[in-house]
Amino acid sequence: MNTMANKKTDPHILVIFGASGDLTYRKLLPALFDLYSQNLLPGAFAVLGVARTGQSEDAFRDKMREGIVAFSRLGREGNAADQLAGFLPKLHYLSIDTGDVEQYGTLKGRLSELEKIYDTRGNCIYYLATPPLLYPQIPEYLAAHRLNSNGDGSGWKRLIVEKPFGADLDSGRSLNRVLLDYFREEQLYRIDHYLGKETVQNLLVTRFANGIFEPLWNRNYVHHVEITTAESLGVEGRGGYYDSSGALRDMVQNHLLQVAALVAMEPPTVIEASAIRNETLKVFQALKPFTPDTALAQVIRGQYGPAHVRGQFLPGYREEEVVPENSRTETYVAMKFYVDNWRWGGIPFYIRTGKRLPIRVSEVVIHFKPTPHTLFVENKEFCNEGNQLIIRIQPDEGILLKFGMKVPGSGFKVKTVNMDFHYSELAESQVPEAYERLLLDCIQGDATLYARGDAVEAAWEFVQPVLDLWAENPAAPLYGYPCGSWGPETADKLVEGEKSSWRYPCRNLAEDGQYCEL
Repeated sequence: MNTMANKKTDPHILVIFGASGDLTYRKLLPALFDLYSQNLLPGAFAVLGVARTGQSEDAFRDKMREGIVAFSRLGREGNAADQLAGFLPKLHYLSIDTGDVEQYGTLKGRLSELEKIYDTRGNCIYYLATPPLLYPQIPEYLAAHRLNSNGDGSGWKRLIVEKPFGADLDSGRSLNRVLLDYFREEQLYRIDHYLGKETVQNLLVTRFANGIFEPLWNRNYVHHVEITTAESLGVEGRGGYYDSSGALRDMVQNHLLQVAALVAMEPPTVIEASAIRNETLKVFQALKPFTPDTALAQVIRGQYGPAHVRGQFLPGYREEEVVPENSRTETYVAMKFYVDNWRWGGIPFYIRTGKRLPIRVSEVVIHFKPTPHTLFVENKEFCNEGNQLIIRIQPDEGILLKFGMKVPGSGFKVKTVNMDFHYSELAESQVPEAYERLLLDCIQGDATLYARGDAVEAAWEFVQPVLDLWAENPAAPLYGYPCGSWGPETADKLVEGEKSSWRYPCRNLAEDGQYCEL
């Protein structure tokens, strides 16, 4: 059974700028192929890859075949051959200099040809799978040839923009202004693949479809909220890019704050894009601003150092390729913040993300307040720490509820037990990949899971004081942590409350290495 709703899918052409790149090869075309194999795409559609790289359409199709076989669901299962015969002929390629406005005339001509072949009625999605430097330029050049027109009888036009949406508040605002010069907000789809994950979307269902959770989802019953995205890998050859970004820009400003907004938002009036995005924007607007003092106290940054993990030596961040030996770029961030509104006043939210941690895991943990009176004080194994609702985003997607249960036998010995649900147990359903879901949403004109421009700016406004502190105060601490550990030990001090701490899904794996201030 397919888990994605069958809404209207109009005929269209998907134009991918940067089609010779890794994103197209590993993510976009495999996701599109999986949609095609499930009959979720219209009969009249085509893909036009656009890039500077000179190659024939046959060469482009051969390359994409490799990516589809390696990374699509059917490809991994070894069942892609039959569907590929019908899919690959729909792939086309055009080599132009995307930095030359005149060459967009060639693009316009090619789109006219494909429109006649496939009867796509002028409907077009432009996907910017390019370096961010081209984000302002490509929309301008599309507009110069009237390839951005929407709703004037020439079909609809939509523009998908990959993160990063700027590098700070000023550049984020500047990018928004440029995009809105050439496309209307309803045409813009700022893609955050995290929001395409099934368990992130299930946050809304868990909260608003169940009478047992929503009454407890507030300051009266919740002790604190914890959101974690841990990666076991390092920068994996991307040191040049990562050193100019860091964990705060790469993960916190977009992925983690978007997830926090879904956790904290008020119920929307309807499950519809503008209603949901209005409520998430209100969360960003309610975030308590950082001052230099609170940013110093409530934000911990770290950088991984060398260590042996499971008998293998892993180099530190500064030993990675093309990373400066004196780099102060953070590979770990832990943050405490507050949502200043009626529902959440005074309740701390904690988020952390890092590279070279023990495992790859993303999860939301709702820590409920403990009972007001501890009856089972003689039970040393059960500390009455409060129940936890754990929403696992990746891997092993599902929901876990931890609560106390009596151990069979005499007396009142209590232990914490798990009520556990895994998406993999739904044998009749398949969990779509994030890009698969988000591409289909854009095709269907549903922007619910895409970031809106005002929300992007509000998120930048929240993290900007932290970026300013780190840039202007060389003495702001940067803590070292060994590969395979859970980050700087000082991050444990962020979590308020007796017996309160981060949730650790597994133990530290570092066999050596030191925690220190760099």
